[in-house]
Amino acid sequence: MPGTVLYEREGRVAVITYNRPEALNAINAELREDLDAAWVRFRDDEDAWVAIVTGAGRAFCAGADLRGAAPPRGATHWETPSLTSLENGLEIWKPTIAAVNGYCLGFGCTLAAACDFVIASERAEFGFPEVRLGIPTIQGAVRMPQKVGWQYAMELLLIGERVDAYRAKEMGLAWKVVPHERLMDEARALAERLLKSAPLAVRATKEVAWRGQQMPWVEAIRFGETMRRVAQATEDAREGMAAARERREPQWKGR
Repeated sequence: MPGTVLYEREGRVAVITYNRPEALNAINAELREDLDAAWVRFRDDEDAWVAIVTGAGRAFCAGADLRGAAPPRGATHWETPSLTSLENGLEIWKPTIAAVNGYCLGFGCTLAAACDFVIASERAEFGFPEVRLGIPTIQGAVRMPQKVGWQYAMELLLIGERVDAYRAKEMGLAWKVVPHERLMDEARALAERLLKSAPLAVRATKEVAWRGQQMPWVEAIRFGETMRRVAQATEDAREGMAAARERREPQWKGR
C-alpha cells in the first residue's frame, strides 16, 4: 500500500508527492513523519540534484488535518523548534520546486514558500486560514515577510483569506502560473534547466544567498569567498573550465 508521501526519482530529479488525496493532502501525524523522511532522503540522495514537490488529487496540501493533526514534538516544541522539515528550517541546498496543483494552505503554503521556485496551476489557491480558527500562524509568519515583503505577508497571515494563483504571482509567492494540465511538464522543464548548472556550484551559491541574508555584508562576502574556494577545488569545476575551452557541454558528476 502506498505511503502518505511518495518519493520517486526520474534521472537526477526527485519527485515528492503528498499522497492523501482523500483528505486533500492534509497533514496528520503519519504524513508529517513521511514528508520529513522524504526531504531527508532527497538531501542525502547523491543521485538526486533537484526536487519537485506536488500533491496527488485536487490539492497540493490543505494544511493541518484538524481531525488528526500532527502533535508537537515533545513538551518543549515551541521553545526548542526542531529543524526536521523543510517548512521549519531543514537545510537543503539543492534546488527545490513546488508544483502547486490546487489548495495550498497553512503548512502547505509555508512549504511552497520554502521552495526556491513555485510554479502554480491556474487552479491553485494559497492562504493561511489559521487566524480564522483562533490559532496563530508561526512558521509561516517567520518565513513570509522575507518571501513576499511585509504588507503582502500581513495580507496573507492576518486576513486569512485565500488568494488565487495570479494574486500569488503578483505578490511574489508564485514564480509562474501555467495551465493546469501543463503544471508537471513546466516543473520538469525547469528542473532540466537547473541540471545544466554544476550541482555543487548551485548548492554553494544557494547557501551563500540564504546565509548571506542573515550576515553583515563583509562577513557574507568572506563566507562566499570561502565557499568559492571550496567549489573551485572540485572535479566539476575542472570539468566546467575544460568544457568551456573545448566548446562542448560539460558532464557534471557532483564531485
